[in-house]
Amino acid sequence: MALNREQKRALQKRGELAEDGTPMPGRRQPASRSTQQERPTVRQYIGEVRGELRKVAWPTRDEVINYSIVVFITLVVVTTIIAVLDWGLGEGLLTLFER
Repeated sequence: MALNREQKRALQKRGELAEDGTPMPGRRQPASRSTQQERPTVRQYIGEVRGELRKVAWPTRDEVINYSIVVFITLVVVTTIIAVLDWGLGEGLLTLFER
């Protein structure tokens, strides 16, 4: 296997390559199915989800209102630009081919 310098350094940091660039014997162990953990119950899953949702930094009402206004204004501006370009290019093509 041909490795560049960066790959070799990364593998050496992880301990998968020796200093001379040869693979370390016995370092890689395939993942076995017997080490697989049991699936959590629905109650455990919901408890973990609630725990993660408590960590979320929820925006305040004022922030949501400000972000919504910014999105709405951006939507109006971009829609106007696209409409003007569509109209202008349409008129230009009609002028070019028909009139």
